[in-house]
Amino acid sequence: MVQWFASWSLPLIIAFIPTYAFLIKKVPVYDTFIDGAKGGFGTVLKLLPHLVGMLVAVTVFRESGAMELLIKALNPLLQPLGVPPEFLPMALLRSISGSGSMAVMTDIFQAHGPDSFLGRLASTMQGASDTTLYVLTVYFGSVGIKKARYAVKVGLLADLASVIAALLVTHWIFG
Repeated sequence: MVQWFASWSLPLIIAFIPTYAFLIKKVPVYDTFIDGAKGGFGTVLKLLPHLVGMLVAVTVFRESGAMELLIKALNPLLQPLGVPPEFLPMALLRSISGSGSMAVMTDIFQAHGPDSFLGRLASTMQGASDTTLYVLTVYFGSVGIKKARYAVKVGLLADLASVIAALLVTHWIFG
């Protein structure tokens, strides 16, 4: 019964919403969908410059060697705290780029294995955090917010907390 419910719940919900809208609320579902799709193109056009700028900045940061210099500078401070140097690129990139941090995690899996301490640490970090700067770029860019105020500071502080939590939990559970 649980298997059946799990496999049919999403299709049933997807079918229920437009049926309810059409039959009960008398909403012209197709026309409303088309209007929403048209509005989506405008949102994409507003977001595109922000996303391109962010992707260019991440690429320049990685390809210029600035990330390697930052990792070399931070490594002597963080290694005594139990932070492996191979984890630093993931910790630095996670708040900026989901695909960049996923690439680092894949490299860690290939070099050390997914069941290694580093693999588990990277997996925990991937699940414990979000791409804060990407999310702020998309959300703020879509509604035209120019001044982020405290959102960037709080988001990056939350990212630091997720790095610390991932390290502590992984050390605690997997030693």
